[in-house]
Parts: sequence; C-alpha cells; structure tokens
Amino acid sequence: MKQKIFTVATVLFALMFINGGLNKFFNYIPVPPDMPAELVKVNTALMQIGWLMPLIAVVELIGGVLLLIPKYRALGAIIIFPIMIGILLIHATVAVSGLPLAIILAGILVWILWENRTKYLKLIE
Repeated sequence: MKQKIFTVATVLFALMFINGGLNKFFNYIPVPPDMPAELVKVNTALMQIGWLMPLIAVVELIGGVLLLIPKYRALGAIIIFPIMIGILLIHATVAVSGLPLAIILAGILVWILWENRTKYLKLIE
C-alpha cells in the first residue's frame, strides 16, 4: 500500500513540474489578477533575464520526466531539488498564501529523496 501511495504522489508531483515547465514556454495558465505586488516584481525581474525562465522551464521538464521513470527517479529528484528550494523561499517570503502547497510538495520531494537514499550514498563512498 505504501508503494502505491508513493507512486501516485511521485507521479502527481512530476506532472505538476511538467505542467509548470510547459506553462513557462506556452503561457496557457492565466496570471491571477490578485497577485501580490512583490511577487509581480519578482516575476518581472526573472523575465528581464532572458535566459533564466527558459532554463527553469527546461529543468522542470527534464526533472519531471525523469521522476516518472523509476530507474531515473533519483536523478530527477536531485534535478528538481534547487527549483523546489526556490519555490519554498518565494512562498515563505513573498507569496505566503501558497506556502501550504509548497510545503506539501517539498515533503513529497523529501520522501522521494529518502526512498532513493541508497543511490545517493554511492556518490559519497
């Protein structure tokens, strides 16, 4: 049962990042009109750096796809980790209303990392 819950959580997590990456390229999710002014400033600053958003989108897409493949799940989790840290920091400082979802996503990522810990131990042996 635990394995099924883990698989479902991982697939949903991966799909959220794939969706986020695709949205950065195609802008199909409308921006909410009540977005905090500070978050608008942050997003505008990120958009001013022309290469940054496409890089984040590619990392989200690659990490999300790798998370869907059990053999490469550990690599996908490592790739997504810095993006998740950024998401947590933005929601902890600027857009606090999204913090509960960010914490849940971070918890899923920590679970994925924990389940693959034996693969990471080989890196430091």
